[in-house]
Amino acid sequence: MAVKGLVSSMIKFLTQQLEEGGITDDSRESLEVVIQCLESVYSVRAADAPVNIDLLKIYENAIDVAGPLSAREATPEEKAQAELLKNKGNDLMQDGKTLEAITQYSNAIELDRRNAVYYCNRAAAYNRLGNYRRAIKDCETTLEIDPTYGKAYGRMGLAFSSMEKHNEAKDCYKKALELEPDNESHKNNLELAEEKLAQQGVGNMGIGGAGGVGGSGISIPGLPNVDPASFLSNPTLIAETMANPEIQNLLRDLMSGNTERGGVMDAIMEAGQQFASQVQSASPELFDNLRRQMGGGNGPNNPDPSQQN
Repeated sequence: MAVKGLVSSMIKFLTQQLEEGGITDDSRESLEVVIQCLESVYSVRAADAPVNIDLLKIYENAIDVAGPLSAREATPEEKAQAELLKNKGNDLMQDGKTLEAITQYSNAIELDRRNAVYYCNRAAAYNRLGNYRRAIKDCETTLEIDPTYGKAYGRMGLAFSSMEKHNEAKDCYKKALELEPDNESHKNNLELAEEKLAQQGVGNMGIGGAGGVGGSGISIPGLPNVDPASFLSNPTLIAETMANPEIQNLLRDLMSGNTERGGVMDAIMEAGQQFASQVQSASPELFDNLRRQMGGGNGPNNPDPSQQN
């Protein structure tokens, strides 16, 4: 009974590999033959597999528990064979055969579990497949073996970025850049992560909420604590907000440039100008209407369209 359960779980795993794609036609045909042979010999199907048994997860957990540093040292012959498998995996990656590349990297790891390169290369393959959790785990294993492997931090940063975890990504890119200061890819990715965080900061900035302006705790009475996109999509909210005399006075000063800057007002002005700029960008017609209603003139940054050449 246990044997049939194991075989049916193997068939289930192999069938999932077929469904996920990324396998060449020749390999697909071979895999289908293997599945058919197993089904015929053991009289089982993938549907017969125990529901709560996932062979891949069992294998991954066993590898995680063992850890690379606790593994025995590979023999020279095993290291040579593992290197050949790694090179084959690299060739497969260049050909776009990502799943097959992962198989080769995994085979190399089986022979030499203390080689950081194999885990890092497999992390790149997992990133390409969108399996970011496994990519991060392989990067962590890489760094357990070699804490100075900058490329592992870079690939972990890519995984975090893809998961929209830009703060974690930024930390990874910073560490990667410390280890590889001349790597342009790390520099560019760090800048992108910082830009994403800045964008999130603008979108989440509480204007009039408990968070205040720029995290300083300053509030602007009557201005809703929402991002500009949400604000502009709600006509009722726009009308209620713009009917507030304090908001009208603030926007009038912002648009005319008459407000003195400094101290608390400087922070309010900065936040208000960002808000007004986004309103203008998202809805020029709404901005122009508000400006006309509040007596705003045609300043140097807002020329009259009729005067343009």
